[in-house]
Amino acid sequence: MPEYDSVLIYDGECPYCSIAARALERLDAVGAISWYDETAQQFLEAQFDETPFAMFLVDNRRDQVYAGRAAAEELAQRSSMPDIVSQLVRKNYDQIASLVGTATGRGRDPDDYHEIYPLKKTAASVFSSLAASSTTQASA
Repeated sequence: MPEYDSVLIYDGECPYCSIAARALERLDAVGAISWYDETAQQFLEAQFDETPFAMFLVDNRRDQVYAGRAAAEELAQRSSMPDIVSQLVRKNYDQIASLVGTATGRGRDPDDYHEIYPLKKTAASVFSSLAASSTTQASA
């Protein structure tokens, strides 16, 4: 069973997001889990005291949680994309999310979370469960 240093929380009902998440699982030490998964919900509640609907990259090694634009930019950088691509992804994140939402009929916009947040101790205590659940997701 792989061990993940980071876990991507993404919209598991969005076909485009799911394809992108599967591609990102090829990165060493990055797992992926649907936002709708119970463990993802528990993590978000522990981190934010609510369950915001957005893309999150939880980095246990750096004790950080990247959200929205910041998560998209960090993932582009980890994918070894040129810096200009990372910057374009961050700058155009809202438009990309809106287009994907329209194309998939999502019916809701992501919540306004776009920063890099320190990983709370209560959320860090849930990380091993989050990583274990993402392993299950990856093989599903």
